[in-house]
Amino acid sequence: MTERPWLTAYAQDVDWHQRFEAKPLYALLDATAAARPDRPHLYFKGRRYRYRDTKALSDRFAKGLQELGVGRGTKVGLFLPNCPQFVVAYYGALKAGATVVNYSPLYSVPELLHQVEDSETDLIVTLDVTQLFPTIHHVFTESRLQRLIVSSLRDVLPPLKGLGYSLTQGSQIAALPNDDSWLGWRRLLDNDGAYADPGLDPHEDVAVLQYTGGTTGTPKGAMLTHANLSINAQQTLAWDPTIRPGEEVMLGALPLFHVFAMTLVMNATTFGGGEIVLMPKFELDEALDLVTRRRVTQMPGVPTMFNAILNHAKLDKYDLSSLKACFSGGAPLPREVKRRFEERVPGSVVNEGYGLTESSPTASANPIIGENRSGSIGLPMPGTDIVITDPDDPRVERSVGETGEICIRGPQVMKGYFKQPEASDKVLVDGLLRTGDIGYMDAQGYTYLIDRNKDLILVGGFNVYPRTVEEAVYSHPAVQECTVIGIPHDHLGEAPKAFVVLKEDHSLEDERLLSYLRERLGKHELPREIEFRDSLPKTMVGKLSKKELVEEERAKYEARVTASAKREGQRA
Repeated sequence: MTERPWLTAYAQDVDWHQRFEAKPLYALLDATAAARPDRPHLYFKGRRYRYRDTKALSDRFAKGLQELGVGRGTKVGLFLPNCPQFVVAYYGALKAGATVVNYSPLYSVPELLHQVEDSETDLIVTLDVTQLFPTIHHVFTESRLQRLIVSSLRDVLPPLKGLGYSLTQGSQIAALPNDDSWLGWRRLLDNDGAYADPGLDPHEDVAVLQYTGGTTGTPKGAMLTHANLSINAQQTLAWDPTIRPGEEVMLGALPLFHVFAMTLVMNATTFGGGEIVLMPKFELDEALDLVTRRRVTQMPGVPTMFNAILNHAKLDKYDLSSLKACFSGGAPLPREVKRRFEERVPGSVVNEGYGLTESSPTASANPIIGENRSGSIGLPMPGTDIVITDPDDPRVERSVGETGEICIRGPQVMKGYFKQPEASDKVLVDGLLRTGDIGYMDAQGYTYLIDRNKDLILVGGFNVYPRTVEEAVYSHPAVQECTVIGIPHDHLGEAPKAFVVLKEDHSLEDERLLSYLRERLGKHELPREIEFRDSLPKTMVGKLSKKELVEEERAKYEARVTASAKREGQRA
């Protein structure tokens, strides 16, 4: 790449050429603990942890792991919701030299077994609750796992709340076996915290083995080095010149086991000395209450979260005036949702960015100071190149305004996929990360995501991008959520189908919606079918998921074809 058109669009206080230090990821915590030891770091259910508290606990966790034989390269899994134990275990495992492997608490036993074996995880940290422990103990008995570290919410709640939890939530506390399969959290931390420096190489040692979502096949473990993740946290802070070090309050509603929250909510906020208000899971009323009471200034989310807030029947009773920066990622943000949110919450800006697991994840974002272009995923982060290439040959660059595959080059791009050299070679070509996403770049360097290449709908030879159809559907005032997929069509090959959720107390017929869409879409883009539903499937982090709908429609089509073949056979 010879030109970087985005440089002229950069804010004056943001330097694309800024040099970032590759450092062990846990150094982000230690540096802030040294500079601001008494600054609140974590808030959880009424209890605050200062930075020096988190550092001391992570030191002791590291020492405890090393006493168990954990060292450089050992895989330590986290099977936890958002809670202080997650943050302590994350940084503590890294200090011991281990590689962290994140596990979703929503995984099934087969999914857990696959990831344990594929990642070569030796030890997993979890809670003693019935939603987690029985499942992971079952996995322990059938896998390579050597030990479970088990904590309780009572370990991190204020004394009276801890007692109340024991008395009122007793039925949710799992019975722990009387054997050596597990070790208690407090026992592990019963040491002086003098762990041995593992002597890591930030560029080579893998900090986190982060598994991809698996929407395009079996999940793969992206090897994210200490340099990848520590630099992406630094890039994130450098992108926002309005950040007040040591003063921001971040809502931790997105799950930390997901790469978006791991970097933005935990790593970047920790490096910037902010306070993280942890939520074990996203509950709309609780989130709005926490924003009001804790005076939250920053709130990352996925589009469905912002949409849910907008459609809350009693939104006006909450004081959201402290919010100044909202970050949307994980899925394209509908223009209408962004516009309405900023209108309902004056003073806030919903900043859409872009990234993926393989880029730690942030690769681009709209400027905090400067032009925030609705519908765009913004400008490349400092030190990052975005190149639009021919989808069939990433060595061929597309010109400004031409559609192609979005590719990324930067210090946050993964080392590769764990134990999958062929898959790595397919996506890492000449220093570029092939994303599989289709988009284009304008003359000022803003990139526009059109859609996932795999979601493209081929309608009688025409390319139809689901996002184009979804934007048109979202613009109807009665629509709350929608997603569009391609379904088999006997004559066209494929055809668009829209799944729609209406706002409360609104009604709409498919013919009226189609009439509305005819004024906004080309004939080939019009949905051939519209299905109204009460809800739509979502992923673990709340993104709308097409996977289940595609499988449903494929099954319907196959059943229809089979039935037709049987009828033909009977007539014959």
